[in-house]
Amino acid sequence: MSTATDPVADFEDHRPRLFGLAYRLLGSAQDAEDAVQDAWLRWSGADHTAVASPGAWLTTALTRLCLTRLTSARARRETYVGPWLPEPILTTDPAVGPAETAAQRESVSLALLVTLERLSPLERAVYVLREAFGHTHAEVAAILDVSEAHSRQLHTRARRHLAEAPAEPPEADPAAWGALVERFLAAAREGEIAELETLLAADVAAWSDGGGRVSAARRPVRGRAEVARFLAGVFARFTTGLVGRVAEVNGEPALLALRDGELTSVLAVERTGAQVTGLRFVLNPDKLAFLAGQLSRFEPLPGHSS
Repeated sequence: MSTATDPVADFEDHRPRLFGLAYRLLGSAQDAEDAVQDAWLRWSGADHTAVASPGAWLTTALTRLCLTRLTSARARRETYVGPWLPEPILTTDPAVGPAETAAQRESVSLALLVTLERLSPLERAVYVLREAFGHTHAEVAAILDVSEAHSRQLHTRARRHLAEAPAEPPEADPAAWGALVERFLAAAREGEIAELETLLAADVAAWSDGGGRVSAARRPVRGRAEVARFLAGVFARFTTGLVGRVAEVNGEPALLALRDGELTSVLAVERTGAQVTGLRFVLNPDKLAFLAGQLSRFEPLPGHSS
């Protein structure tokens, strides 16, 4: 039996972890907030005297709510205008759940969240519960109402699917990242195509998520020369009057662009060593609303002027 005397306090204690789980399962901060609210409604109507572990009860309820939401979310993404990217979040905000370990930060990276779209809902749930939250297969099986053997099979399949399209793990050296981005920004601002090409990997790709709300490339741009020209054009046309800041977004440093104090875009720069391997521009205003709200409460790290 639970010894807790305050169900509201119990829920609030678990809220950041619940949001972190829902966000990793859904790839949407807004949907994650809605799922957490639905979990609260179920919790508020539960018989708390019969709950041995509020954390386990809430994790189970939330995971099952997210599995239901994943089906409709996938249908929406099939008709999404242009490339779909997850909603970016400030992972320095303690309200968004665990990001203390390298595994937890990697599990919330934009690159991995995109790759998780390859998985079935059950595969995704098993992978997130195991890799990001450290649940045993026995615990996962109970949460998903499957056998422990099935949980192991789902985990194996998830890892195999992810290995077919591996995401680059985030690199944790902020000084090296900062130096590379300084060169990258300077070259992009000046339209120095040759310098940009030296900084881009041969198979670099750039994705722009405007969702049909703002002007953005409808297809990924791939290849060193093509991405260099694309970047030079973007910076020539769209960066006037913007101020750039650096912040930890989805466990990695990212560039935030603001105009008159309003967030207009987030650029995640993925690198391996001294070369940029991927660029993810989030421009859809709907997807920037959650992070903009975080910025109103948390000052981003000192950054750059664009």
